[in-house]
Amino acid sequence: MITELRAQNFKSWKDTSKLQIAPLTGFFGANSSGKTSILQTLLMLKQTVERPPDWNGVIDFGDDNSRVNLGGFDETVHQHNFDLNIGFAVSWKLPKRQNLGSFGTDSLSFSMSIVKKYGLDNFCYTNGEQEFKIEWEPSGYKYKLKSHWESADLFRCYSVANPLGSLESFKPLKDTFENLFHRIRYLGSLREFPYSRYAWQGTHPKDTGQRGEDMISAILSKRVKLQGIDKQIMEWLQRLDLIDFYRLNPISGSEKDYEFLVRKYKGGPEVRLTDVGFGVSQVLPVLVLCYYIPEGSILILEQPEAHLHPKVQSELADLLIEVIKTRQLQIILESHSEHLLIRLMRRIAEEQISADDTAFYFCEMNEGISEIERLNVDGYGNITNWPQNFFGDEMGDLAAKAKAEMKRKKADKL
Repeated sequence: MITELRAQNFKSWKDTSKLQIAPLTGFFGANSSGKTSILQTLLMLKQTVERPPDWNGVIDFGDDNSRVNLGGFDETVHQHNFDLNIGFAVSWKLPKRQNLGSFGTDSLSFSMSIVKKYGLDNFCYTNGEQEFKIEWEPSGYKYKLKSHWESADLFRCYSVANPLGSLESFKPLKDTFENLFHRIRYLGSLREFPYSRYAWQGTHPKDTGQRGEDMISAILSKRVKLQGIDKQIMEWLQRLDLIDFYRLNPISGSEKDYEFLVRKYKGGPEVRLTDVGFGVSQVLPVLVLCYYIPEGSILILEQPEAHLHPKVQSELADLLIEVIKTRQLQIILESHSEHLLIRLMRRIAEEQISADDTAFYFCEMNEGISEIERLNVDGYGNITNWPQNFFGDEMGDLAAKAKAEMKRKKADKL
């Protein structure tokens, strides 16, 4: 589980400062306030880890086929100031205590710094007082070992290639770092439109795809493995009051094609997914992903409430709480939904989730620089530092409406 995250000189962020990351962490704020950029730091590191073995870059800023496409250093560095270093830091708890070379631990921290001139400036693993650091020197990358320096051949941004001797300590650290990012799954805010038919090639995807394009493959994969997730998905679709029933129907004459048939209400006709409200197809990837990925995964969600009615947005909060509890998922999301946040506050008051298991942040932009504030949530679900106009000026609108009403009534009497 990720416990801390920090970004420096990254896009609109001068410095996020150390952000505490809880089992359920939410970033809220206006459009272009920097919420998504925080999530992109993790996605960029994930796609760097998952590059093929022969890839010899420092960090993968992405391209059009990546989870996130940041362009390059020039496009990513804060205010396009090429003299700045881009920095990242992440801390996490291991699933269980492990022996990593010369020490045992259940938590680690990693930090790195990138410069334009020669790529990686340094990276460092920290465990308590122990530090394992690679730094750039004019003669190349070096590892300081007590009183002397050893040369190091860089492996991406988080390890050394073919470590020998004292540098062997980096291999278990590298493996642990990679395992963390292999456990991250992601669903973006722009999800696939529904189709009249879906093809399954017998594949077993890692997740539902960043747009939900592998949703049907995931459901069928679980069925083949006799680990069906239809029951949970059906129960949630009914609870969300979206549909009463669904089934994946093999299309006659085809060995690979299916149609997703739904029944809107009991006794109603079966229709294709394309013939019901758009919200059903948009929330399905969220539901499938929550029950498809392995227990203990880290799930990054962008706007899980997109295209959903306010009541459904509220109910999504209960879904997230359930999978955190029953499947030990960690969920990091960005959202615009007041309804989702208020339901979470209510559940804290009802002790269905502890305030300590949540972390909510408000992001805003001031003169081109993103700023962030953690919302202080007490044990009764109250936010004691609710930002002004957090979700718009509701009271201001009501006051303006009352004034307009009084003005019109006064004019009508004349």
